[in-house]
Amino acid sequence: MIFGMGPMELAVILLVVLVIFGPKNLPKLGSALGKTVKNVREGMEEGSGDSEPVSDAVETDDEPVQQ
Repeated sequence: MIFGMGPMELAVILLVVLVIFGPKNLPKLGSALGKTVKNVREGMEEGSGDSEPVSDAVETDDEPVQQ
């Protein structure tokens, strides 16, 4: 079971996708979906590699501001 769906539910979803996009566009759709998943995974890996939090680049002086 994928996402709590049985084989019949998956077959119905596949049939609906086939009717909507047509058999000629399914390879393009699958390729685009695969590239998207790959980019998301790479982005998540890059984001998790940062161990130090991003700090502000503003330096402050200990002297009070005169008005």
